[in-house]
Amino acid sequence: MHYTLHQLQVFLKVAQFNSITKASEDLNMTQPAVSIQLKNLQDQFEIPLTEVVGRQLYVTDFGKEILQMAERIINEVYAINYKTMAFKGHLSGRLKICSVSTGKYIIPYFLSGFLKDQEGIELMLDVTNKSKVITSLQNNEVDFAFVSVLPDNLKVESIEILQNKLFVVGNTDQRFKKGVYDKTIFETLPIIFREEGSGTRLVMENFISKNKLPISKKMELTSNEAVKQAVIAGLGYSIMPLIGIKNELLNKDVQIIKVKGFPIESTWRLIWLKNKKLSPVALAFLNYLKSEKEKISNERFEWFNKY
Repeated sequence: MHYTLHQLQVFLKVAQFNSITKASEDLNMTQPAVSIQLKNLQDQFEIPLTEVVGRQLYVTDFGKEILQMAERIINEVYAINYKTMAFKGHLSGRLKICSVSTGKYIIPYFLSGFLKDQEGIELMLDVTNKSKVITSLQNNEVDFAFVSVLPDNLKVESIEILQNKLFVVGNTDQRFKKGVYDKTIFETLPIIFREEGSGTRLVMENFISKNKLPISKKMELTSNEAVKQAVIAGLGYSIMPLIGIKNELLNKDVQIIKVKGFPIESTWRLIWLKNKKLSPVALAFLNYLKSEKEKISNERFEWFNKY
């Protein structure tokens, strides 16, 4: 057999997504290139690694056995690289972070300087909704989670990163001439919600319930980006994090509607399981944040204070 490490890496990605298209996007390869690598690997086995049922690709039982061994092989290769870097006196290893979806506008800025200084560190960053983030943290699958709402039933430690502000937003088709509106404005504003499990959705619902707002639910969408585009298209209004609408405000695609009680404020935090033994890489990142977070906030998020 003459399979390569690259073929095994491609197989892992195809198995992870059950999709050649998504695997090619994640690997920055073309779909034909992924298909060729997968075929070259398959040609070395008489038993199929994958099968297509309908239009969906699945890994066979035999493929799952090979997958487990491929993961071990690749992990050993990573270990060799980390050991080599360590012997050269460099910090090395994996840093695993799971972030809520709107955190993608923030967390990269707090990672870039650290990763530039530590070339031996490999970043694994998963961006998803709050419920999946907390599940990953609870299962000890990641070093840190990046959230704006602390989990209720999980003992964690945390470091504050940045203030979070949520405003009532709409597109610019209609002018709102009054200075500040009271809660009765929601009787005329059809509101677009994020999906269940979203941190933004939870903050919205808590605020709505606490203040007894007369909300008319228009629709429910599964990402902050989808909500934003729906607002711009005039499908309704929403309560959105300021961090995700900077460009749209500058381009006048959306406007903030001043309503009494807004903005809703919370805090972006990096959290980790209490009593977790952090790896040297994770500890180094935590120390980096403690010393650099204020500088990064001032340099990258100064515009935040205008609203």
